[in-house]
Amino acid sequence: MIDRSLTLRLLSASTLALAFAQPALAQDVDSSDTEATGAEQADDGALDVIVVTANRREENLQDVAVSAATISADAARAIFDAGADTTALAGRVPGLFVESSNGRAAPRFYIRGLGNTDFDLAASQPVSVVMDEVVLENVTLKSFPIFDVERIEVLRGPQGTLFGRNTPAGIVKIDTVKPGDEFEVNGSASVGSFNSIAIDGGVTIPIAPGLASIRLSGLWQQRDDWIDNGFTGEEDAYGAYSDIAGRAQLLITPTDRLSILGSYSVRDLDGTSTLFRANIVGPGTNDLNENYDRDTVFFDAGGGNQAQYKAEIATGKIDYEADFATFTSITSFASSEGSSRGDIDGGFGASFLPVMGPGFIPFPSDTQDSIELDQFTQEVRIASNSGGAFEWQVGGFYFDSDFDVTTVGFDFPPPVTVNHTNESWAVFGQVTTEVTEALKLTGGVRYTDDQKDFFVRDAADPQARSVSDERISWDLAAFYELSADASVYARVASGFRAPTIQGRDVAFFAAPSIATSEKIMSYEAGVKSELFDRRVRFNLAGYYYTIEDPQFSAVGGAGNLVQLVNAEKGRGYGFELDSAFQVTPDFLLTAGVSWNDTKIQDENLAVGICAQCTVLDPIVNIAGTDRALVDGNPFPNAPEWIADVSARYAIPVTSDGEIFAYTDWTYQGETSFFLYDSFEYVTDPQIEGGLRVGYAKFDGSLEVALFARNITDEDNVKGGIDFNNNTAFVNDPRVFGVSVRFNY
Repeated sequence: MIDRSLTLRLLSASTLALAFAQPALAQDVDSSDTEATGAEQADDGALDVIVVTANRREENLQDVAVSAATISADAARAIFDAGADTTALAGRVPGLFVESSNGRAAPRFYIRGLGNTDFDLAASQPVSVVMDEVVLENVTLKSFPIFDVERIEVLRGPQGTLFGRNTPAGIVKIDTVKPGDEFEVNGSASVGSFNSIAIDGGVTIPIAPGLASIRLSGLWQQRDDWIDNGFTGEEDAYGAYSDIAGRAQLLITPTDRLSILGSYSVRDLDGTSTLFRANIVGPGTNDLNENYDRDTVFFDAGGGNQAQYKAEIATGKIDYEADFATFTSITSFASSEGSSRGDIDGGFGASFLPVMGPGFIPFPSDTQDSIELDQFTQEVRIASNSGGAFEWQVGGFYFDSDFDVTTVGFDFPPPVTVNHTNESWAVFGQVTTEVTEALKLTGGVRYTDDQKDFFVRDAADPQARSVSDERISWDLAAFYELSADASVYARVASGFRAPTIQGRDVAFFAAPSIATSEKIMSYEAGVKSELFDRRVRFNLAGYYYTIEDPQFSAVGGAGNLVQLVNAEKGRGYGFELDSAFQVTPDFLLTAGVSWNDTKIQDENLAVGICAQCTVLDPIVNIAGTDRALVDGNPFPNAPEWIADVSARYAIPVTSDGEIFAYTDWTYQGETSFFLYDSFEYVTDPQIEGGLRVGYAKFDGSLEVALFARNITDEDNVKGGIDFNNNTAFVNDPRVFGVSVRFNY
């Protein structure tokens, strides 16, 4: 076994050292970024072209019949300036929401209101994260840090034809910078409040131009402890983290037709897991109360609330371009191991002990979850070479994962380890044809076979469970060019999330729960336009979807269980608007907004409720336990409104540079955390903003700036724990700092 920690540190250190040691060799700046915070606009003052790979080939976003949005490399760096994790992507494009109750280790993604609130490390999600064409299925892999990226794409709506099951909501697709034939070094470094440090860099070194090159890239994010423990009196006890990641890539091109790309990525996270805060909301309201102090928690347990995770991803990609088509093979191995522990009740003592607080603590809760995971994927594709009136691709996919999840209570429950395996294979195909010069039709189909197995290790009763399903997903789209500046499209797509087994409740002496496949049918239509010599971009999509047997996780309740349930039906509809305005060559404005209405449709679905909050749904008593009827409620963690806006204004001050100001803001509408409706666990609208002011060279080679994240220091509740008391957790604090970016 390779010493991943040593390899990681050597790779990251060498990458960052090379990045900061190289001489300034100016070169052209890539014009694919669409939300530039530095001086990266097109020479003619028009908006940059957005390239997406929604159809597994590079295309102009304006020519693709799907609702999609991108986050450029430069915009991503602005988001992560203060050392933020993957959840900072929430609200960065319309329809996208991300949250986590596992700190930096296990994010949960939602698109168009579809996601999964399950906090367990075995949770299944309907949003797929794909990095460099490799699906990151488990939640701990989805937290892999985002660095040295070319772009981030968000594909909204079912993507089951080309990307497989477990994509009924959509995909977050991350493409990193690849090796090339020219020497290149770029990156960013920032320092800020709480001794926050974020360094992201990469260097491409041609070994033999035209034959072989390597790219080394690395990330280091860290922050010091800054939160006091009001119970023990310890100052600066929590809040620190160190997140280090590295990537090495080798590209070999023996001929003009053949390319071989090998990649090895590693990560080492050591930090504070989510800090739960007892009774900071309610009762009878969702306002933060006198128990809340951003700089203080009151813990008597949790072992320091530590989170420690390691991960590695190894990938080999082969492309061979024949006369009629390109053959592609992608093989990947991934592993993840680690644990996180927390004082789950968020306070100290209990009702039966001499002390307790803040507020009423019925009983203490201190648990740790850990995982050991291995994943293997293999994909092969044959795709017609682009440029013809008829394009096609066919392929096959194989997925296999095996992991253990261990739950430990201090002092309850006793340690329990469960094993999950998942084997899936699929074949797929897609064709696109130009019926006329203006009309293009695309159709695709995929057959998937999925098998999951579960058992309890080291138990007299292993409680073995197995689920399987085989399904056909398909989509059909029409794209019509009204003029050189505007097009309309319509798309119908089906998809499904494979059946799921949840076994965390075994630790609490309950049986595993099972959810059957959820099936989605989505209808979408939109308009895409670039006006006034591509100085205005206006993309609008409307959608309606229905789900049969939607999978939900009934999380918490007074029994502290995680039960998988299938509702009878669900539906959602809304719209997404993405726009950009190059007002002047020195003033760029982007804005996006989504409205989403979701509804659970099941008159008989009853779920467990909170221990102390005020439930607004009808209550029924089933076998001596009060439960809430949730028919008509919105999906959990599905904000009705999401909006984002950014603006950059520059003033040239020299022949080669300018002073600029850049600001970006996100808005999250009212959001319900759980399946049931309550006063305490529905947030009011939230807003967060960032600011950068600095100097940038026109050629993009250098930028120096002052920055602030969460500049208005908003205290926003991001999630809750309901089984014991009215516990919640909040967003990151305001961070000020200075950053340097370079590109040579």
